[in-house]
Amino acid sequence: MLEIQVKSFKELTTLELYKLLQLRSEVFVVEQDCVYQDIDGKDEQALHILGFKNKKLVAYTRVFKPGVYFKASSIGRVVVSKHERNHKYGYDIMEASIKAIKSYYNEDLIKISAQCYLKQFYTNCGFKAVGESYLEDGIPHIAMIKEN
Repeated sequence: MLEIQVKSFKELTTLELYKLLQLRSEVFVVEQDCVYQDIDGKDEQALHILGFKNKKLVAYTRVFKPGVYFKASSIGRVVVSKHERNHKYGYDIMEASIKAIKSYYNEDLIKISAQCYLKQFYTNCGFKAVGESYLEDGIPHIAMIKEN
């Protein structure tokens, strides 16, 4: 089970910020071989959902209130360390992210831009695909929504 922490950008310690950027880079840039601008100026507006195992950051998302990323509230940068994926921590971090949107923003509608190969995972989390797939940073994505 993950220890979950929810923090605003200002509440993050320098070490936590370093570790979350390191994890995002490890997966999205190196593992997925995708050159893109991860540090996009939106982290300051996000709530950061951190998942720790034995005090090590192994899972992470960032969530936004409506109007920042999409018209609806949203979850992005969903990441689990490669060596921890067999524990299904993706479900834990998504559940914590959905709860954070409800408790911090009082929102039920959530929109995500999901990598197509993870469509079933997000479907299992209660999301439904909308529209056609599209390329985002050279990787096929699809919009998905969840309404509580």
